[in-house]
Amino acid sequence: MSTRWYPIYQRGNPQLRVFLPNFWMKLIKPKEKHPENVVFFDCSMEMTKFDMKNYIEKIYKVPVAKVNTYIVVVVLPRGEKFVYPDLFPEEGDAEKKEMNDAEKQMKDMLKDWEENTKHHKNRPGIPTWFGL
Repeated sequence: MSTRWYPIYQRGNPQLRVFLPNFWMKLIKPKEKHPENVVFFDCSMEMTKFDMKNYIEKIYKVPVAKVNTYIVVVVLPRGEKFVYPDLFPEEGDAEKKEMNDAEKQMKDMLKDWEENTKHHKNRPGIPTWFGL
C-alpha cells in the first residue's frame, strides 16, 4: 500500500526488502486525566484496527490489549504504564552560558556599529565607506 516509486527489477539485482507504508501516527496528550495504561494517537484514515495494532506493536514495541478507532485509544495490558516523552528538556548550564556569551558579543558588535555610524547621522542613506 505504498505510493512510492520503486526501481524496475533488473535480473541480478537484489530483491527490495524495505516496507514503507503510507501510514502515519501522532501521539496525542489528552486534556483530561486518564489511566496510565491508556494512550491516544491521531492516525491516517486509511488505517484499520489491525494496521494500528501492528504498527504500535512492531514500531513502538508496546503490547496492545485493545484499539478503538474514532480517535485511536490504545489500552495497554494490566501493569503496563506509558510515560509521555519529554521533547523539550530544560537547557543545561553550558547552553545557557553559550547563549549569554553570544548575547554579550552581539551587544558589543551593536555598540561598535553605532560608534562607527555616529558621525554619519546627517547623511542618511549614504554608505559608511563614503565617510571622511
